[in-house]
Amino acid sequence: RRFKAEYGATPAAWLARQRVLHAQRLLERSDLALDQIADECGFGSAAVLRQNFARVLGTTPTAYRARFSCVDDAETSAA
Repeated sequence: RRFKAEYGATPAAWLARQRVLHAQRLLERSDLALDQIADECGFGSAAVLRQNFARVLGTTPTAYRARFSCVDDAETSAA
């Protein structure tokens, strides 16, 4: 109860939100595959990442990356 009063969410919901925030940063700034991002963020699989991403943000990781990616296409093709 104290955690929820302090942070406005249950510990599990707060943790899921933090993981989604980390995934957002990786989607914006890297060209890592969804499986790699899911692993890096602690989701375990791309499917679980997609479920949490949709629940928290109302969109898919792929759509999010297409809209907000800062990685230049020339950088990704050169790598």
